[in-house]
Amino acid sequence: MLGLKGERKGGLVNMARPGGNPALKKYQFEQKYDWDEPCTERMSLRLPPSMKAAIKAGKVSDWQEVARKAIAAALEEKPPEKAPAATATTTAAHQ
Repeated sequence: MLGLKGERKGGLVNMARPGGNPALKKYQFEQKYDWDEPCTERMSLRLPPSMKAAIKAGKVSDWQEVARKAIAAALEEKPPEKAPAATATTTAAHQ
């Protein structure tokens, strides 16, 4: 018993529509945001429980994109100046 419409070929049911989908543009995936590269990497974020509850309640729509934009803006800013490396005289003075 097939249970689905289609032909059985080699143990699999062929459900493809002959001629393809005539309205493919209507159902095609569209990129939601305009980034130069795909967002494929994952990171975790620690935040207070109250912030997580607010996000889960819907107070921030599309919080992932908000976080990505905030990080991108921080990366575009001038990087903080690095502290000078400790020298032997400064470490000896503190001993």
